Amino acid sequence: MQDKPVALVTGANQGIGFQVAKDLVTDGFTVLVGSRNRERGEAAVKEIGLDARALQLDVTDQASIAAAAERIRTEFGHLDVLVNNAAISHTSKLAGMSVMEYAKLTRPSVVSLDEVRAVWETNVFGVLAVTQAMLPLLREAPAARIVNVSSGVGSLTRNADPAFPYRSIFGPVYPASKTALNAMTLAMAIELEPAGIKVNAVSPGFTKTNLNNYEGTDTLQEGAREVVRVALLGPDGPTGTFTHATLGTLPW
Repeated sequence: MQDKPVALVTGANQGIGFQVAKDLVTDGFTVLVGSRNRERGEAAVKEIGLDARALQLDVTDQASIAAAAERIRTEFGHLDVLVNNAAISHTSKLAGMSVMEYAKLTRPSVVSLDEVRAVWETNVFGVLAVTQAMLPLLREAPAARIVNVSSGVGSLTRNADPAFPYRSIFGPVYPASKTALNAMTLAMAIELEPAGIKVNAVSPGFTKTNLNNYEGTDTLQEGAREVVRVALLGPDGPTGTFTHATLGTLPW
C-alpha cells in the first residue's frame, strides 16, 4: 500500500493515453499503464518514469480485465482515477486508409457488421467491462474519478447541424461508437453521483495519433490536456459533462 493516488489509463502505451499517463505521473500519481501488449507497456513505462507501472490489459478480454483488477487490489487496495482511453477506429482490414476513404467504406448502407462489432467491442463494451471491474476499487478511494475519452465527432447535436465540418464522416463505426460511449458516460454518472464518484466524457480534439493515421492537427500535449484536467477534478467538481479544452462544454 502507498500514500500516492493511483490512476489506471487504458491504452496508454502510445498516443493520447501515453501522454495522459506521463502528465499524471508529473502530477504526483502512480500510474498503471494499461497495454494490450505487455512488451509495449514495459517500453512505455521506461519513457514515462519511475512512478509508472506496466499493466497488461486487453479491454476486450474479461480474463485480462479481471487479472488487472486483482493486481491493483493486491498492490494498492484502491484506485483513485480510471481513464478509459483505449479505442480503435477500425480493424486491420481497413488499416492505412485516410479518414475520408474510411468514411466512404463505412456508410450505413455498405458497412460491414463485423467492422462495427469489432470497434464497438473496444470503444463501448470494453469501457463498460473495465469500469465494472474497477468500480469496487474506485469505491475504496475518497474521491474517485472516471474519465471516458470520447470524441466531438460523436455529438448528435453537432452532427445534426449541416455546418458542422466533420458531419460528412459521421457513421456507424467509430463516430457512433463515441455517441454510445457518451450515453454510457451519462448513465454511469447518474448511478455513481450519490457515491461521490465523478464520471465525465472528454473530447481530446483532432489529435495526431495512430488512430487517424496521424492526420490529426493537434499535438499529444494538446489532446491530453482536458483529459488530465478532468481527471484531477476535486470533490466539488462536476459530473456527467462532455468537454473540450478550448471549446468548453460540448453538446451530447
